[in-house]
Amino acid sequence: MVKHVNGSELEELLAKSNNTVFCDFWASWCGPCRMLAPVFEEISDKYDGQATFVKVNVDEAEDAAVKYGISSIPNVIAFKGGKPAANSLGFVPAPVLENFVKNNL
Repeated sequence: MVKHVNGSELEELLAKSNNTVFCDFWASWCGPCRMLAPVFEEISDKYDGQATFVKVNVDEAEDAAVKYGISSIPNVIAFKGGKPAANSLGFVPAPVLENFVKNNL
């Protein structure tokens, strides 16, 4: 299950999570973001318990977008130990996103 969080909730989660955190930075006006949403949800269900999946709306959490250098969306960042470890930029089909998740667990 994907949880929608704001910038401070993301920081809190990153500080205490022992799992990899996959964060989808998105916006409601972004077509590719809307296309990626069901794919991200599907992958999150498949890897539930192995990783944490969250979404941050860049329009509502500009601080987080600036902090992590988000200039294009959708941008899925894999955080390990609270730090960005890898990212997947733009819309990708489910098999590509799943490989990204598997490679960053």
